[in-house]
Amino acid sequence: MSTTGTLAVPGAVLHHHIEGTGPLLLISQSGEGDADRTVDLVPLLTDTYTVLTYDRRGLSRSRLDPPERGATLAEHADDVRRLLEAFADGPALMLGCSFGAVIGLHVAAQHPGLLRTLIAHEPVAPGLLEPAEATRHRRELVELQELYERDGLSVALPEIARVLGIDPSGAGAEPDLTPQPIDARRAANFDRFIRHDFTAVVEDALDHDAVRAATTRIVPAAGRTTPPDVFDRRCAQALGDLRGTPVEELPGGHNGNTSHPRAWAARLKEIFGPVQ
Repeated sequence: MSTTGTLAVPGAVLHHHIEGTGPLLLISQSGEGDADRTVDLVPLLTDTYTVLTYDRRGLSRSRLDPPERGATLAEHADDVRRLLEAFADGPALMLGCSFGAVIGLHVAAQHPGLLRTLIAHEPVAPGLLEPAEATRHRRELVELQELYERDGLSVALPEIARVLGIDPSGAGAEPDLTPQPIDARRAANFDRFIRHDFTAVVEDALDHDAVRAATTRIVPAAGRTTPPDVFDRRCAQALGDLRGTPVEELPGGHNGNTSHPRAWAARLKEIFGPVQ
């Protein structure tokens, strides 16, 4: 089964793609990523799962009304809720990467019973950290927004990579990957991500008690090559501490889902466990 469609939600129309067979696995992408970001990963999962990918509101083919409006993490989580209620037969699986992992944590905290397992890979959630560290990283995100506004994407991207511990050289990536150049659509998605989604992260007040008490199996995860002291890796560890759960390693770094799709597919199947 492979279908593409749209789902109307309050204030937006979400583009989504579904393919595969088995229990529903929703992937919420990192950064500026739309439904196509995991183009190399998804085909390696569809023998085991029905994979649902989507463009977050305001990205690519998902329309927003009005177009210039931002969105809170609670709104992004409600979009996921509506997608799951539309397409899942019961508690679903979810892979959240970076910003998408924070969305997943909100879903698990706010909407009990929707998710059976959430793999939260390097969530960009400063609220998981101690107050002084959280304040420092929120300020860092605001400074990145200011850098982008002043000097543009070509200057801001290397600094974003530094903050997240991303190796821009792509060293060690698997062969024969689909090229993902920064074309006009991807540049527009970066613009929205930096202008609006950074703000959503800075203003987010993640409910620690609700995350701690969530009945969803939450698996904190981090890239094997992500430096241990960078923001997103520290958030993964803080999530593990909050839940009393070890951080699972996945191949590659922050963007291992695109640089190591074959190894990721195998590891995801291990972590999610037997199909029920």
